Amino acid sequence: MGNDVTFNDLSTPLSLLRTRRSGKPRDLTAPGPDTDQLRQILEIASRTPDHGKLFPWRFVIVPQESRPALAHLLEAAYRKEKPDAGRLEIEAMHQFAHQAPALVAALSSPVAGSKIPVWEQELSAGAAIMNLLHAAHALGFAGGWLTGWAAYNDDVRAAFGHEGEHIAGFVFLGTPGKPLEERPRPDYDKIVSVWDR
Repeated sequence: MGNDVTFNDLSTPLSLLRTRRSGKPRDLTAPGPDTDQLRQILEIASRTPDHGKLFPWRFVIVPQESRPALAHLLEAAYRKEKPDAGRLEIEAMHQFAHQAPALVAALSSPVAGSKIPVWEQELSAGAAIMNLLHAAHALGFAGGWLTGWAAYNDDVRAAFGHEGEHIAGFVFLGTPGKPLEERPRPDYDKIVSVWDR
C-alpha cells in the first residue's frame, strides 16, 4: 500500500478491513464520537468471540471533563514509582491523558473459577478491542490502542478495575488531524504455512 491508498475505506465492509489503519492518539482531533455513537461502538465491540459466554471484558469511558483527574492520577502513580521523574516524563503523562476527543479504558476481566481457561478469556478481550476499533473506523473515525506504562501500573489499574482485572488497553478515538501513514506489514509467506504432516 503506497501513500495514494485510502485508509479506512468505507465503500464496502471488505475494503474497510483491507485498508484499516489506526490513528496515532496524539494526532486524533475533534470531532470524536458523540454519546450515541460511542454507545454504538461499544455495543458492537461486545459482539466478539467469547467461549462460555462469560463477557470477560468491560469498558470504562473517560469523558473529557475527567481528563484532568486522569492526568493527576497518572502523575501521582508515576511519581510514586519514579520519585526522581523529570519534567518531560511528567509532561508525557499529561499528554497521554489529554489526547484525542474520546477515550475508553478496556479491561480484561476474566471470570475466576470458570472451566474456560484464562488465556481464552484474555484473547476474547483483545478481540473485543479489535471490534471496538473496527466499529469506530466504520463510523468514519480513527482509533489508536495503547498500553504503555499506565496499563501495567497497579495504582492506575486499581482506579479503573478490580482485583484480578487488567487494563488491556486505552483506546483513543477521534478524527485524524494528519494523514494516516502505512506501517510495515508482514510478508504473507512468512506468516502463513500449510500443515503437511
